[in-house]
Amino acid sequence: MHDLISDTAKRIKQLEIQGARNVAIAAITSVKEAVTQSKAKTKTGFLNELLEAKELLFASRATEPLMRNAVRYVIQAVESSNKTDVQELAVVVSQVTSQFLERLEQSKEKIAAIGSKRISNNSRVLTHCHSSTVTNMLRKAKLDGKTFEVVCTESRPVFQGRLTAKEMLDSNIKTTMIVDSAVRLFMNEIDLVVVGADAITSEGNVINKIGTSMVALAAKEARTPFYVVSELLKFDPATVLGDYEKIEERSSKEVWESPPSGLIIRNPAFDVTRREFIHGIICEEGVVSPDSISELINRKYPWIFAT
Repeated sequence: MHDLISDTAKRIKQLEIQGARNVAIAAITSVKEAVTQSKAKTKTGFLNELLEAKELLFASRATEPLMRNAVRYVIQAVESSNKTDVQELAVVVSQVTSQFLERLEQSKEKIAAIGSKRISNNSRVLTHCHSSTVTNMLRKAKLDGKTFEVVCTESRPVFQGRLTAKEMLDSNIKTTMIVDSAVRLFMNEIDLVVVGADAITSEGNVINKIGTSMVALAAKEARTPFYVVSELLKFDPATVLGDYEKIEERSSKEVWESPPSGLIIRNPAFDVTRREFIHGIICEEGVVSPDSISELINRKYPWIFAT
């Protein structure tokens, strides 16, 4: 069990698995597969194995609340189950994993249907980094018969914008790529900004790929609507208790493979976009104000606060 979870955690850490949704799916799928190899004899032992898996997966990335909430969901289901047989508990894990993944897919389709209505014909939409939730929404707008252009940033230093560009071209959507530092220059030509999220805090702030806050600042200056497209399950319950969302800092080699000796390179993966820059969060419940996120989560996913 340990080896399978460790391998998944390693792949997440090394960015072999990218995107919050894909990371969450990989994490709980690995847990589902790993429990079939459980050597536990009791429910307590089984839960201890799950908690070990949780620690390994949580340590793989600093900013992955969707993955953490997925793992929390599985553990909470086992803890609350009246079953004690290990094989039966493994079935519980399998069932709740399938249930979670089904809900995640339903959320994705709901978000696409809601968000695509915000895209107007002959408009120009800017996005930053790569979000499968965003690209799915844009594809839905295309399928709805709308004609629009996507402008995507390179999203240095790992160039996730290239994934976005390829997906858009594969969907026959006119696409332009710009360097990250050109966002302000182009913003007056943009009708709508849509970005994904890696985390949403209790205050309604959004953590996303580094550079997102600069895009939001440029959008506000140009009076261009700025929307975050995200599942509510990217909410981080730790922020309710006063914790700050951790900002992962990655290897300097992503920025410069062989820099001059003595040069200091900083490579934060994310930044914080404050709620006052966000017109709305497009989620499975509709287009909601960032101010109402905590209340909405408490009503829809109360189990998030239990583990």
